[in-house]
Amino acid sequence: MRFSIEYLILTAAVLLLVSVFTSKASGKFGIPALLLFLAVGMAAGWEGLGGIHFHDPLAAKSLGIVALIFIIFSGGLDTRWGDVKPIVLRGASLATLGVLATAVLIGGFAAWVLHWTWLEGLLLGAIVSCTDAAAVFSVLRSRRIGLKGNLRPVLEFESGSNDPMAVFLTVGIISIINSPDKNLFRLVPYFLWDMGVGAAMGLLMPRVMLWIINRIKLEYEGLYPVLTTALVGLTYAATAAVHGNGFLAVYLAALVLGNSRFLHKRTLKRFHEGLAWLMQIAMFLTLGLMLDPAHLLPYMGVGLLLSLFLIFVARPVSVWLALPTRFFTFREKSLIAWLGLRGAAPIVLATFPMLAGVPRSEIMFQLVFFIVVTSVLIQGTTFPWVARRLKVDAPLNAKGAFPIELDEVEGIDADIVDVLVPYSAEVVGKRIFEIGIPKDCLVVLISKGEGFVIPNGTTVLEGGEVLLVLANKKDLAALQAIIGRHKKSEPKTEEA
Repeated sequence: MRFSIEYLILTAAVLLLVSVFTSKASGKFGIPALLLFLAVGMAAGWEGLGGIHFHDPLAAKSLGIVALIFIIFSGGLDTRWGDVKPIVLRGASLATLGVLATAVLIGGFAAWVLHWTWLEGLLLGAIVSCTDAAAVFSVLRSRRIGLKGNLRPVLEFESGSNDPMAVFLTVGIISIINSPDKNLFRLVPYFLWDMGVGAAMGLLMPRVMLWIINRIKLEYEGLYPVLTTALVGLTYAATAAVHGNGFLAVYLAALVLGNSRFLHKRTLKRFHEGLAWLMQIAMFLTLGLMLDPAHLLPYMGVGLLLSLFLIFVARPVSVWLALPTRFFTFREKSLIAWLGLRGAAPIVLATFPMLAGVPRSEIMFQLVFFIVVTSVLIQGTTFPWVARRLKVDAPLNAKGAFPIELDEVEGIDADIVDVLVPYSAEVVGKRIFEIGIPKDCLVVLISKGEGFVIPNGTTVLEGGEVLLVLANKKDLAALQAIIGRHKKSEPKTEEA
């Protein structure tokens, strides 16, 4: 059956609108947005209210890859190097060793429970081995819960950087299944080349991006988002063309770019954030359309069993193996283990074996979907309670949108930056003129709860406030050092 372009546009518009409106429930009820998008897609499917028939693994895989590229890029662009620098090695360990350990544990358990071959079980384990940060922190924000110490940075870094490892394992195991003459040990040189080239391109391409963005001097500002979109696509495609890991290259390029100065930085970050949301909605709607709820029922029992094993055994063991005890307490590692939510990438990876003709690939797709949904439902809705029980929760320092912005422009060595005043800061209770603020540093506004205050020298600083500061990099660093000093009498956090 062929449809007119008007009908297709109407259908896409309605699905997007419904997804946006239902996302309100994510904030109100603490339901991860990705579940709502999947539900909308399933409701619009052949067995749902919409009656849309769609079952095209190639289209779903292609859309999923494009979506993941821009979702990963947006996440890397918003990551502050100063936050992840202290934990980069631990995060990298989780993103590689942790993913491998999860794949092996789930693979062995799946092979035993389902009576599959070891490689088939390992393939299923590789597909569900990576985590999803978007689901975790959408619930964090909606429940108004923050995390102590380095928990948030390590989870963000792991989630942004562990997709490449899962993709490598999935593609490598599929190649072994389809070519019996290969073995797992032959993946080692491929792994070194894949990750090495990906890392090299991820460090090279942002230099190219910065040079082009800052020097091209486009006449129309609206062309800059088009330019960066093309450069992101070029980064992935150029890396993949030389058999490197394109996802790793995109993430590292975004991380470097996001921590550098370039023209129209705020505008471009906002554009890519919106593009990432569009990609997430489109991807989950498409995957939801591919699923038939009736086909999920036969796998409910074994799917729940695999999901429980992943949540309570595979993820905790992989976290304990990947993170040395001296860097994180028992409680912190317990929370990291609990926040190992599965999301977009596993469902996209589940289309890979379907297109490669791997035996039982249709069953894998159904199981992966069930594992993702139950993981998000069980972990995503309970982790605020778990964080409080483990005593690693903290007040969420939500930075509201300020009514003043200064975009990056050529010739101005200054920027408007949000600076949080910690509750334990030495400056709490002092007036602005008493804290020794740098001479050329200007506090423009102070965010207090839902409102704003125009400060003067006698304004008293309070913990949890967010200062909107106009300063250059040197003065900003000096101010952050002043505000970051803690009270000497502040008791140390109790270690578990």
